[in-house]
Amino acid sequence: MIDAIDRPAIFINQNYIIEAVNAPYRDTYPVNIKLGYSTCYQVSHRNSKPCDQCGEQCPMQQSKTTGRAASVVHIHSTSEGQSYCDILMRPIFDGNGDLLGYLEILDKLAFASNRPAAGKIIGESEAFKTMLNKINRAANSDIAVLLHGETGTGKELVSQALHSNSCRADKPFVVIECTGLSDSLLESELFGYEKGAFTGATSNKKGLVEAAEGGTLFFDEVGDIPLAMQVKLLRLFETQTYRPVGSVVSKKANFRLVCASHKNLKQMVEKGEFRRDLYYRIAGFPISLPSLRERQSDIALIATHFLAQSREKKRFSKKALEKLSSYSFPGNIRELRNIVEQAILFADEPVIYESDLPDLDDDFTGEDLSLMTSTISSKASSNGKYVRKVNVKGSEYPANEIMTLEDAEQTYLAEVCTAFKGDINQLADQLGVSTRTLYRKLQKAGIKAGINENN
Repeated sequence: MIDAIDRPAIFINQNYIIEAVNAPYRDTYPVNIKLGYSTCYQVSHRNSKPCDQCGEQCPMQQSKTTGRAASVVHIHSTSEGQSYCDILMRPIFDGNGDLLGYLEILDKLAFASNRPAAGKIIGESEAFKTMLNKINRAANSDIAVLLHGETGTGKELVSQALHSNSCRADKPFVVIECTGLSDSLLESELFGYEKGAFTGATSNKKGLVEAAEGGTLFFDEVGDIPLAMQVKLLRLFETQTYRPVGSVVSKKANFRLVCASHKNLKQMVEKGEFRRDLYYRIAGFPISLPSLRERQSDIALIATHFLAQSREKKRFSKKALEKLSSYSFPGNIRELRNIVEQAILFADEPVIYESDLPDLDDDFTGEDLSLMTSTISSKASSNGKYVRKVNVKGSEYPANEIMTLEDAEQTYLAEVCTAFKGDINQLADQLGVSTRTLYRKLQKAGIKAGINENN
């Protein structure tokens, strides 16, 4: 059974001891595996104890608890160095239903890394590992994938990972930017056109659908596609056929579909802004991309990755990385990249210090909203919206109206400044903003802080 599996695989007993191993597994780990003696955690992690005793999830323990297969994403020490692996653990029973041991099968995730590496998705947080597991599952099939996440979370990089790890990897990967395209322009770009189809069409032109033949078609910001064009896309996705502009002959298409959007497409469907049937056609396998706020432990690693990709031989100081890691990054990875590039230009020495970082201005983020609403708002039982009767700049808001974000922030700052006992630098640090930003917010709100500004 082990030798018939084309991926690295082992059979281990209930004491973690390896009793059988296939050739791909031996090729993956540069250690001498002694059957009946070596344990899985010694070989893959170089640990002296099982994973769950070293701060990681153990798939065997999960499988023992449920009696079913379990999967986790771990970082293993392989012949290629530290490498992400998607681990599937299956319990094996004999004819009487007694547990014999566990079959462990590995998928090496070449598209991800826990250290700076060009062209790879970088991270090591739990939210990041959860995303990797979904990417690996989707890549191994031909199902339509919908990537959803805030702007700057790396949707195009994930789409490339889906393509490069699929059976279509040797075929084209074609990106279609949906934002700003009119119906007619999008149709001619997608389907191509025949000579004479419109003014200026002096020859036949191949469309992007044909250019992606056999490969992957990636629709970036699919939520921006006009409603009129959505009908034609639905036909393309459902029938895999299309007609070039000006032609009466249908052509057959062959591509894998991946879409992405930072918009909430389900809400758009309810508002009639996005076709329901099209949504369910493109959302065969939804993958949510976590924001940097959800993977705070990855910020220093990603910043170091961007720094390593530059021509400058510089490094971050500990304080600089701590400051970056405490920022909420409303622009996510794209904003982090910009900040790193600015810091490289500001730094006059090989070390990038905290003072070399541009002003990290947390104007108002989703994290701030969560904090403020939990502190200054009550939930109205009638409609479930966050409201409160308060006085802001002399204006009283009745309990059935929603406070504006600006007023909510100002009310929260007024309450904090009244209660806080430290100086303004300490308050700014607690709020996760720069002192300069806090001064500006207080001045705009007309708040006289009851804190010591001279400390």
